[in-house]
Amino acid sequence: MITSTTENGIGRITLNRPDKRNALTHELIEQLQEAVQEQGSDPQLRLLIFQATGKVFCAGMDLGEMQQRACSPHAEQEWMEDSKVYCNLLTKIFTLPVPTVAAIQGPVLAGGMGFVLACDFMVSVESAFFALPEPLRGITAAIVTPLLIHRVGAGTASHWLLSGEQVSPQRAMQVGLVHDVVPDELLERRIDMLAKSILTGSPRALAITKQHVLDCSPSPVVSQLRDSVQVSAVARGTDDAREGLAAFLEKRKPHWQR
Repeated sequence: MITSTTENGIGRITLNRPDKRNALTHELIEQLQEAVQEQGSDPQLRLLIFQATGKVFCAGMDLGEMQQRACSPHAEQEWMEDSKVYCNLLTKIFTLPVPTVAAIQGPVLAGGMGFVLACDFMVSVESAFFALPEPLRGITAAIVTPLLIHRVGAGTASHWLLSGEQVSPQRAMQVGLVHDVVPDELLERRIDMLAKSILTGSPRALAITKQHVLDCSPSPVVSQLRDSVQVSAVARGTDDAREGLAAFLEKRKPHWQR
């Protein structure tokens, strides 16, 4: 479901589940975590690029698997484990000592936003869009929230988290989420240009700079990510979550409790 390659100090991790819009299963998240760990342990690694195949960068969590969790007799424990694995993945990406780039070739939704927000650079094609539709499914984007606030501030984050509206890459660039927007056919060329620029820097200086940025952050993002695991797990176990997921899969409007 993923591919991981390295060439000339540049690592690439590719989401390769296009038939499911690169939706994240527990297994896929574990594969990503192992790939990031392996890439990060390579002393020759200078840059890590996240990319995807198909028309969608990532549609978020696999809602079919989430519905199976909701029917499990051990649902609460499984929700917690899923949230922990996802949190660990984002933390690994966010704290990796080499620069990271998200090459966004299509829409990014829900949990897929975690990849974008955990990366240092975000380059998007013009045809993409961004959305956090979790409340429409009866759940929350709890683990994404600390990274979103870190990148764009609480005011803009509130709009994205509460409205569920689609946000264009141009608007995302205006608020500082996306660093560059290019025509679809020029994405790879722009990524190559960015990679060449990054690779002219000292590996040690880049690592020190990344850590210093984290240390200077006004909020403790890593600890906030870990604290969000409980919020995410609890939200997934509510009646509204079960109804929202069922309604989405049955292609009907949800009936929320008052």
